[in-house]
Order: sequence, then C-alpha cells, then structure tokens
Amino acid sequence: MPSAILSIIRPRVVFSYEIFRTQCANVKIRLTMTRPEPITEEEEVFLKHIQKKGLKRTSQRDLILHVFLRTEEHLSHEDLYRLVKQEDPTVGQTTVYRTLKLLTEAGLAREVRFGDGRTHYEHNYKHQHHDHMICSECGKIIEFFSAELEAIQDAMAAKHKFEVTQHLLRIIGICAECRRAKKQNPTTEQSPTKLSVAGRVGR
Repeated sequence: MPSAILSIIRPRVVFSYEIFRTQCANVKIRLTMTRPEPITEEEEVFLKHIQKKGLKRTSQRDLILHVFLRTEEHLSHEDLYRLVKQEDPTVGQTTVYRTLKLLTEAGLAREVRFGDGRTHYEHNYKHQHHDHMICSECGKIIEFFSAELEAIQDAMAAKHKFEVTQHLLRIIGICAECRRAKKQNPTTEQSPTKLSVAGRVGR
C-alpha cells in the first residue's frame, strides 16, 4: 500500500482507538457512580421481614421507611402520610397505613396511645424503654425513664406472680409552659382541643 495512503489511515486508526479508550473509561466511571449504597441495619431488618411475608421491596415502602426513621416525633399514620406525600404525591394513604403495620411487626416501630383517640408510632428498634408525660393543654409529650419506677413495677409483678410482657405508663397533667402561661394570663379560656395535637410535638 502506498505510504501516502498509510499516512492518512494510521492517524484515523489511532484517533479511533483513543475515542474507544475514553468511552470505556467513561463507562467505568458511570458504573462506579451508580453502585448501590449499602443498606442500613433498619433497612435490612425491614427487608428480611417483608421477604418472610412474601412481599416485595418497593420504592414507596422504602420512602415510607426513610421518612419514618428520620422523623423524631410521635406520628399517627395520617401525620406520616402527610410527610410522605410531600416527597411523593403518588403514595396512597392505605400504603402508608399498611407499611406502618409492617414496621411495627418488624420491631422498627411501636404503637403508643396518648388519650387523643389516635394511635401514634415511635421508633422502637434498639431504643431504650421509656414512659410518657402528656400535657392535657397543649399536647406536649415528654419522654422519661425511671429505674425506680421499673423496679417497683417488677416488684409488684413478682408479688402477684404476674408475668409482665409489656407495660405502658402514661402520666397526664399540665406542662411547665402551660402553667406559666396560665399564671400570666389567668383569664385565658381553656383550649377546647386538648390532646388533639399530641402527635405533632417532637420528643
């Protein structure tokens, strides 16, 4: 083949090889960037539970789990639905309700009741047992743990030969802020919606 023709072809071959090598490098970079992140311990617990029940992992269930785990409040399923809907309007209320039940069965959530007629849910996985004080005026919820109270309950159970499987202690009263407000405004009428905001107040 004439040298003039080779001088024209060879640069094209080299140029094509360089493009190919660059494209391969880009593909490698993209594959590295899209590698799935390792799941958290809570996600693993939830995944094992739904697989045991013959259910599939879905993006909506994942979203509901993530919103619940990052929200440090006592949520009703309506509260959680509102939060999830802000991120994905296509998620239905029934899906949120059923997923909360799955989270409870898996040990990730715990049902609590504060006397407002609604069931609330709080984090349960690897969380120390605690009890609640609830303000009947503003709905504020205060979590606390008392070793003395736990010891008394155990002693009473032993005295009556009673096997305790779980216990819920709920103390209802008026918080310091509401008592202070009453002293400053003694003529202020009592709120007609007591305990109705119990699920909206953080821990």
